[in-house]
Amino acid sequence: MNKIKLQTMLKQFFNEDIGDGDLSSDLLFSSSDKGSFTFYAKETGIFCGVEIIQIGFSLLDPSLQISLLKKDGETIEAGDELAVIEGPLQGLLSGERVILNLVQRMSSIATNASKAMALIAGTNAKICDTRKTIPGLRMLDKYAVRTGGAYNHRSGLYDCIMLKDNHIAFAGSISKAVNTAKSKIGHTVKIEVEIETKEQLIEAIEAGADIIMFDNRSPEEIRNWLPLVPSQIITEASGGITFDNLRAYAESGVEYISLGALTHSVKALDISALVELKGEMVYEHH
Repeated sequence: MNKIKLQTMLKQFFNEDIGDGDLSSDLLFSSSDKGSFTFYAKETGIFCGVEIIQIGFSLLDPSLQISLLKKDGETIEAGDELAVIEGPLQGLLSGERVILNLVQRMSSIATNASKAMALIAGTNAKICDTRKTIPGLRMLDKYAVRTGGAYNHRSGLYDCIMLKDNHIAFAGSISKAVNTAKSKIGHTVKIEVEIETKEQLIEAIEAGADIIMFDNRSPEEIRNWLPLVPSQIITEASGGITFDNLRAYAESGVEYISLGALTHSVKALDISALVELKGEMVYEHH
């Protein structure tokens, strides 16, 4: 991840939560009061969030001592300790919620990505994400996808031309849309075309698309249409794909499968913070 961008993001997140100050912590504790947090897993998954912990707590209080016990991408089990942060209570308590929220979300996404890749093991397909991310969190979401072993699709509207049904309808046809795009871009930008029928597939091939997306097509349809696609054109499946039917799509022969479920509706991985003061547990925060 871009560390400068990450620092900026975390500052914004802390500003939203802390505002003019953490009333609870600032009133109850002085700068000399110290304790520790231990982040630990309460369920199996893939850990993701090392830089969130390192940079986040350091921004709040550079004197905090951070010990990371797991690396991004490692499998974690219930009871595993992930990180220990020691130092002034004010910094610990002010940053806990924001940091824990992000680590839980990113670990869940990494776990989803790992699960998806395991389901297609032995095929030639690759799993990739979509733009179905939470606004403001895309860099983190996409990093978590990579951490789980899957792949990133385009980062945004700016780094790949994707001609979807609405673009094609307004342009008049696939051919017109592709030709117009080609006349205005450099040679390094790829053009992806979304198709739903065999006729659209042939038109996209003849227009010179770089990537063809089979949108809401069944594995059987994709398998039957793939022989029509020249080897230099990348193929992708999207729409209506779940963990239950993922294997069937991978076995169709398509090269990439974009899966919005990696990021759009994740359930936070259960990670807790065990808080200690002078060797005694104070509370456990989920």
